[in-house]
Amino acid sequence: QVTLVESGGGLVQPGGSLRLSCVVSRSFSSNDAMGWYRQAPGKEREQVAGFSSGGGIRYLHSVEGRFTISRDNALNTMYLQMDSLKPEDSAMYYCKALMNGMDYWGKGTLVTVSS
Repeated sequence: QVTLVESGGGLVQPGGSLRLSCVVSRSFSSNDAMGWYRQAPGKEREQVAGFSSGGGIRYLHSVEGRFTISRDNALNTMYLQMDSLKPEDSAMYYCKALMNGMDYWGKGTLVTVSS
């Protein structure tokens, strides 16, 4: 069983920054597909940023240039640096890892962007 635990969410003003962390209970490699997703009330869950199994990175168009995904294999941790936050970025943010053919999800961390 693999567990993922997100942290770093909170209330921030428009234009502010947050860094989300996702700690994974087992080691992962650069070949593991992992990503960050978000879901706002009344909307479908969408992928914000992710690593493909080949190590490539992709971003949701609306966050390109503002968000940066990274991971530290030694710490079993994935990050999402979010800058220039907008109210429309408000959502529950989840991390996901695909390991041994199964998707594992964290329980989420809430991000609220408001003045």
